[in-house]
Amino acid sequence: MPALLNEEFLRKIDRLTLVSKRVRAGSMKGERRSTKRGTSVEFADYRDYTPGDDLRQVDWNIYARLERVFLKLFEEEEELTIHVLIDCSRSMDWSGPSSDLVLAEGVTPSDPRYNKLHYAKQTAAAISYMALAAMDRVSLSALFAGKGGHETRLPMMRGKTQTVRMIRFVEELPSGPGGNLNLALRNYASATRQPGLLFLISDLFAPSGCYDGIRALQGAGHEVVLLHVLSPDEVNPTVRGDFKLVDSETGESQEVSIDANALEAYHREFTNWQRDLMDFCRRRSVNYIQVETDTSFEDLVLHYMRRRGLVN
Repeated sequence: MPALLNEEFLRKIDRLTLVSKRVRAGSMKGERRSTKRGTSVEFADYRDYTPGDDLRQVDWNIYARLERVFLKLFEEEEELTIHVLIDCSRSMDWSGPSSDLVLAEGVTPSDPRYNKLHYAKQTAAAISYMALAAMDRVSLSALFAGKGGHETRLPMMRGKTQTVRMIRFVEELPSGPGGNLNLALRNYASATRQPGLLFLISDLFAPSGCYDGIRALQGAGHEVVLLHVLSPDEVNPTVRGDFKLVDSETGESQEVSIDANALEAYHREFTNWQRDLMDFCRRRSVNYIQVETDTSFEDLVLHYMRRRGLVN
């Protein structure tokens, strides 16, 4: 098994399922219980017979005892389509301050374990594995939000036999040009024909934002979960001094002096940005989770997502 997910963790999530508020019927039977009544072997309830009902569903044993005609109802098993979108823009390929900076006291060089893209890949692989284990359909895509807003997509898959193929696809994803996340999301919304539970994993560092793209996804029928991945130094920077900052997306640079006032202004802007995101998600019924990469991704999946009602 590739190293992105180890065997011990796979055993922990093997019987977990992803939870959708709106289960949709698919073309194949899955292992997910629907609120609809169908014709599978799992008994659900009785109801009174009405003319025109299928006599094969009558419980004749109850009729013999009560002399009333009841129909047996069964739970229909449905599959869910899970869409997993990984933002692979260059800003995601970040682990923290690089070792060539003059580091302030208490600031450590970048640690590959805290790389946002790696964290997003692990999370995406875990979500996809749970869906495959539950016999849901999985659509896995990498977003490269450059000028064309294109994507790299793994064809729709189903079943645990696709696990190695899925993990290898995720492991090999590179980072690429970013910038227009809205366009990438709108393109995805217009191209998909099977709406479902959609996980967008991104740092949301895009000049045009993400709101129009999320509206387009919802307009296409998707139930959106937004996993906002940030590194600790982006949430709470502590570096001070004179630096040359280079935009990872455009390559543009700017010399800055970072002091207490600059950090205070940054915290203010960051707080406003996150508040706007949370307000938007609340109004649009988007399940929003902000996570920092020093949080174990296992805790994210096994605890945070469970508490938010996404996993059971």
